[in-house]
Amino acid sequence: MTGTVDDQLWSAVGDPTRRRMLDLLLVEGTGTATSLSDQLPVTRQAVAKHLSVLDRAGLVHGATAGRERRYRVDDAQLARAAAQLAGVGASWDGRLRRIARIAEEIERRTASSGRQRDESPRQPPPPRSTP
Repeated sequence: MTGTVDDQLWSAVGDPTRRRMLDLLLVEGTGTATSLSDQLPVTRQAVAKHLSVLDRAGLVHGATAGRERRYRVDDAQLARAAAQLAGVGASWDGRLRRIARIAEEIERRTASSGRQRDESPRQPPPPRSTP
């Protein structure tokens, strides 16, 4: 991975309600806490708090429109999040490939040592001593 992972960004998108809000904003272009709460199983106040988290992470920006704020997705920050996710995915793919190779090597060694034990001549048990 070439960059560092932005914890605030990933904390913001780690919540399923916030991801759904981002989806809605991407489809509709803009939205308010009221319009989003009409489409989500949470209150307007909860939506406003989620929007605040997304705003602090730079994923959305709000502009006052009358008595409410209209939010829109920041395309550049969303692209940055997608790039970070791709980097994290590639990093984990490499780690998982290494783990698979190690597991295969252990399995080969275990199978090989098991065959060696099976192929070695069996020794008779030692005689029992009688009292």
